[in-house]
This record gives sequence, structure tokens and C-alpha cells, in this order.
Amino acid sequence: MSAPLVSIVMLCWNRIEDVRESLNRIREQHYPHIETIVVDNGSTDGTVEMIQSEFPGVRLIRMYKNMGIEAYNIGFANARGEYTVIIDDDSFPAPNAIRRMVDKFEADERLGVVAFDVRNFYSYDDIKKEAETTDTVTNAPAANDYFMSFNGAGAGVRTSVLRQIGGYPEEFFLYNNELDSAFRIWDAGYKIQSFPDVVAYHKYSPKNRTSWRAPFYYTRNAFWTAWKNYPADMALRITIQLIYSCLYYSMEQRTTVYLKAMWSAFRDRGRLKGKRKPVERTIAEQLRVPWNVNFTFYR
Repeated sequence: MSAPLVSIVMLCWNRIEDVRESLNRIREQHYPHIETIVVDNGSTDGTVEMIQSEFPGVRLIRMYKNMGIEAYNIGFANARGEYTVIIDDDSFPAPNAIRRMVDKFEADERLGVVAFDVRNFYSYDDIKKEAETTDTVTNAPAANDYFMSFNGAGAGVRTSVLRQIGGYPEEFFLYNNELDSAFRIWDAGYKIQSFPDVVAYHKYSPKNRTSWRAPFYYTRNAFWTAWKNYPADMALRITIQLIYSCLYYSMEQRTTVYLKAMWSAFRDRGRLKGKRKPVERTIAEQLRVPWNVNFTFYR
């Protein structure tokens, strides 16, 4: 029986050197049947030309502007593999990761997402030997008391599940897209499970690069995640909690970005029209969501 095709989908925007390194690392995979799809979100730094000249085997899809995470859905729609690996333009799977990921999927038909153990690239030299050379495969203990999301810097998803849930929420633009998708994956009857032996590396910045984009989109999309996925009483309770947090942390951290994000969530709520689909209460109660993490950017 031949190994199933795996599609790797990367979204990139103006990170030419990171993209080059990630694509070179993908060449080191110990799995034979891979296609790599890069969706470029309107880069102007030579990324497109570099891919065309140095990686002719990569399927390059060019967007005319930065469409945010919506562009991932273009890559998902073009994926021909039975399984899709999602990475950022500054992340990559360890050489054994995809082979191990396929083994997990083949062993459990209810497994919808293999959440990679996403590790800091800047500690790569300290841990690569264990992660990349050992063939000892250990499974993570199943989490029976809660449900989990996944990290989009390294995750494997059944391609059929991605299409069933409609991909990432295009209205979010940035951030919280994995969490919103996790609600729909669990509600569709599939599991999300993390495995410590399926590793990806991500270039977490060693410096704290404060920007308005992350706190704004995380906060706005927190409201939208609640409104789209929770039963009405839970959505109301979380909304009140988020409003309080926006007010409190704006004063504590002396910023207006949380207030702007909250205003945007209410003002643009029409973008969610037709997209509210409350999940089963059990899922809403057991899916772990650390809401207050959204409010730690200016500490």
C-alpha cells in the first residue's frame, strides 16, 4: 500500500529569508509523498522571485494583496493530499514529523488534527538530536477532561475535515483562526490531539516586538469567536467578561488598543452574518480558551 500524499501549505508575506530556510528544511523530510504549496500574500521583498528560481517544484499561488489568513483557504482548496500540514512562513516540521503524523492519522479515523509540538527554533541546536534522529514513537496521553485547539505554526489536518468546516474564518484577517476552527472540528465529531514526538520549529522572536496588530486582532476576534460558537447564555457571559477585561487592562496598561478592538468587534459584527453556529454545550464547556492571554501584550 502506497503512502498517502501530504500537502504542506505555507502562507508568506515579506519574509524572504525565513521562507527560503523553511523550504530548504522541507526538503529534508523523511517522507516520500509530499507536495508543497506556498500562497504569497503580495510580498514585495523578492520572495516570489526567490521561490520561482530556487524551488521550482513548489506550487506558488500569488495573491494581489495581503488578504490575511483568508489566503490560507486558497492553499487548502488547491491541496491534493489526503492530509494537509499547515505552517507559517517562519516555521517548518522536523524531518520525521510528517511520517509520524501520517501514522497517527492512519491509526485513528476520528483524529481530525495532529497538533505538532511547536518548539522555539532558537533552541533548535539543544533539542534537534532528540527530535530528529530517534525512531522511538511515544503518544501523548489523551486529554479526557478538556478539549484543545492547535498551533497553526505546525499542525496536520485531514484535508476532508478542512473542507467540511470551510477552512479558516476569512473575516478574522489575523489571529484566533485556529481556535475558531477548533470549535468546528470538534463539533463535526473529530478530535484534536497533541503529540510530543511530532515536532515543528517556529522562529519565536527573541525580542519583544510590541505591535498594535496582535492585541487588536486577538481581542476583536475573541469577541467574534464567542459570538460565532457559544450557546447564547455562554456567549453573553463571555462578552461581559471581555468588555470588563478591555476596560480594566486598558487602564492597567495605559493603552487604547483593547478599546479600539472592542469597538471594532461591535461595529463590524455584520461580517458574522450567517456564520453563527453554536457548538454542542459539552464542547463549549470543555474547549480550553485562555481569554485573558489576549490582554498581556503591554505588560
